[in-house]
Amino acid sequence: MSTTVSGILCIRLCHVSSCCSGIGRALCERLLAEDVQLRLCLACRNTQRAESARSALLTSHPEARVDLLQLDVGSVQSVLAAARELKARYKRIDFLYLNAGIMPNPQVHIKAFFKGLFSRNAIDMFATAQGLLTQQDCLNSDGLQEVFATNLFGHFVLVRELEPLLCQAGYASRVVWTSSSNARRAAFSMEDIQHRNGTEPYSSSKYASDMLSVALNRHKNSQGLFSTVVCPGLVMTNLTYGILPSFFWTFIMPIMWLIRIFTNTFTLTPYNGAGSLHWLFLQKPESLDPRAKYHSLTSGLGANYTQPRQMDVDDSMCEVFYEKLLQLEKDIRRSLPD
Repeated sequence: MSTTVSGILCIRLCHVSSCCSGIGRALCERLLAEDVQLRLCLACRNTQRAESARSALLTSHPEARVDLLQLDVGSVQSVLAAARELKARYKRIDFLYLNAGIMPNPQVHIKAFFKGLFSRNAIDMFATAQGLLTQQDCLNSDGLQEVFATNLFGHFVLVRELEPLLCQAGYASRVVWTSSSNARRAAFSMEDIQHRNGTEPYSSSKYASDMLSVALNRHKNSQGLFSTVVCPGLVMTNLTYGILPSFFWTFIMPIMWLIRIFTNTFTLTPYNGAGSLHWLFLQKPESLDPRAKYHSLTSGLGANYTQPRQMDVDDSMCEVFYEKLLQLEKDIRRSLPD
């Protein structure tokens, strides 16, 4: 039986530990500080960490309404089960924040790192990891590449399943994708959308989310669903710290704080990284540019602000990719047990 939603229902997805710390936790704090009457639902894979995050939010906002939902976006069956639960609980979803993501076994080319560190491209190297960071991907239980499934496809299936709650006459709902400055067209191939044959699945999956957001706007705006892409900048989270050994971070952190004087993409703190997510919450979706990525930025003096930047995508590629995802969804559904 559906429950009546008071205020606005925001559902935020996380995957590993972001429900307890990092950008996701900072976003929840900022949302509740803006309006404690919001109803939040944290969709998390790890229930113990989710309970911890909920307790922390209620400690700072005792009157808040924070629900929990177990969800592993890397598993289609888990996504379908979670969607059924959401449709049984709620009548409408106003905001769906899609920030679950993994970067398995990140490898840094140490020689290239030190070469870039003392070159004119040092800032760009830190900001995008272009040509520097690779990952080793694997197959999941659905036979999909794990990064593609977790960072993109599970979200896509969830949005499709939740259309009855997202597409309602008289309401404007928002889907917000957490992308990255590492999202590069060069890392993505339309002939290999899962990135089976490459070494940059994270970059590929984030570029794919940029394209999918554009396609969703083309297909769903008329039904009241608006999609937006954000980039949190370079934020020090568990995902970031896992890229390099701890002694490297001890060495380079003072350098990174120094570099921030010269670039606005080094948001560094989760609070700053969540800036664009929070800013979007306050905007009318019809006023947003569907082809822009909204970046969290921080000045050298620490001022946090949001700025749109045009994405490197084109409509024809976005449409082809959308159709490929629809076909893949059909294939995966046919392979699932009844």
